[in-house]
Amino acid sequence: MKLTRLLLALVVVAVLVGVAYVNQVNQPAAAVMADAAQKFIDSLDDNQKAQAVFAFDDKERVNWHFVPRQDNATKKPTRKGLRLEEMNDKQRAAALELLKAGTSKDGYTKATTIMSLEAILKDLEKNGAMVRNTGWYFVSIFGTPAKTGKWGWRIEGHHLSLNFTLDGGRVVSSTPAFFGANPATLKEGPNKGQRVLPEAEDYARDLFKSLDKDQQAAALQKEHFKETPEEKEKPNVTDPVGVSAAKMTDKQRDTLWKLIQSYAARMPEDVGEEELRQVKEAGLDKIHFAYSGGSEPGQPYTYRIQGPTFIIEFLNVQDDSAKNPANHIHSSWRNVKGDFGLAGR
Repeated sequence: MKLTRLLLALVVVAVLVGVAYVNQVNQPAAAVMADAAQKFIDSLDDNQKAQAVFAFDDKERVNWHFVPRQDNATKKPTRKGLRLEEMNDKQRAAALELLKAGTSKDGYTKATTIMSLEAILKDLEKNGAMVRNTGWYFVSIFGTPAKTGKWGWRIEGHHLSLNFTLDGGRVVSSTPAFFGANPATLKEGPNKGQRVLPEAEDYARDLFKSLDKDQQAAALQKEHFKETPEEKEKPNVTDPVGVSAAKMTDKQRDTLWKLIQSYAARMPEDVGEEELRQVKEAGLDKIHFAYSGGSEPGQPYTYRIQGPTFIIEFLNVQDDSAKNPANHIHSSWRNVKGDFGLAGR
C-alpha cells in the first residue's frame, strides 16, 4: 500500500513540476534550496529531525553511496537520513520539493524515474536478496539551511546520489552527482522502450563511431573503466587518457560538448551553467574522451571524459535484472579537485 501511495505521489508531483519550475526560474538555485530544505525540516517531528539533520562537518556528509545499503540478516536499510517511506504525504511532498530544487525539470524527471524503477526491480527479482523499495530514498541536511553561512544536503538511494554544499548563499559544490538505471531501457510493460538516460548513451556512441582510425586508436581502451569510487571525497584522478578535443573535428567537438551538456542539464539551470563556464574557462581543447567496448545496443561499454575541472564516468557493462545484456547504467559527474566543496583542502 505504501509503495502504491509513493508511486502515485511521484506521478502527482511530476505533473505539477512544470508549474513549480516556472515559479522558481528567476530565483538562484541556492535560495530555492534553502527555502525548500527549511520547509522540509519544519514539517518533521523531533524523532524525524534526529534522523534527517546532521552537523555541517559531520563525517556522514561525505559518506555517499549509490548501491543499495541494507543489513542482509534483518533486511533493514543501513543508510542514514530520513527515508521517504517514514514520511507522511506532506513531508514526502516537501522532500520532493527539495529534490526539485536540486535538479532541472529534466533532471527531476530522470531522478524520479530512477526511484520508480525499484518497483520494476521488485517485480523482476521476486524474492531476491536485495530489498527493492521506492521508499528507500533518504534525505539528509547538514548544518542549518540559510542564505548565509555553510550548509549542505543530500538525497540518496539506489542509483541516485545528489550532494550539494552551499556557502554564503551560493552553491559551491554540486558533486558528486550520480544517476544510474536498471533497466536502462524498459524491455517490456506499458512503458516499453522508455530510456532513462538516453543522451548519456547516444552522444557517446555517436562520438566514438565518428572518430577516424587514428582517433579511435587513441580513444579505445583495452579494459573497461573501473566503477566510480563511493565514499570518497575525490575521484580517482589520473593523467587524461583517450583522444583530446584538440584533435577532433568541429562536428566531433560539437557532439562531445552536447554529451557534456547533457550531464550539466540534470542540474538546476544556474548551477549547470556555472559548471559549464568552468569547463570552458579551463579550456575545451584540454578535454579528453576515452572509450572501451562496443558501440551498439547490448554491447558492454564504458567511457570517461576528463577536463581540468571535471570527470564524467560512465559504465554500462552489467546485465539488467531480466538478464538483458548491457542494460544497467552508472553515470557520474565529479570535481577533479574534490567534491563536497572541499577542493581547496
